[in-house]
Amino acid sequence: MSGNDKELYSGLIRLHVLHHAADGPIYGSWMIEELREHGYEISPGTLYPMLHGLARKGYLKMRQEGPGKRARRIYTITKQGSDALAEARIKVHELFGEFFEHD
Repeated sequence: MSGNDKELYSGLIRLHVLHHAADGPIYGSWMIEELREHGYEISPGTLYPMLHGLARKGYLKMRQEGPGKRARRIYTITKQGSDALAEARIKVHELFGEFFEHD
């Protein structure tokens, strides 16, 4: 993924984050590795503001685990996040069908 494509893929990355948060609690460094396995090279400087933004919007809830500056931030999906993910799945499924109906 080139720098020019980051904006294009940012919505997919957010959906990917919500998808994994729906399976259970996530944290940043694990999410970076998971995204890397799917071909997304994302830095902490990009992911953490994204996670904070999803929390501000009410899609994720954050709690700290451990003391002080070394505390790990754990993110879990909220009801609002689950509802948004369910709606997004419908839209992605429809888009997926359009992408590949002409192949």
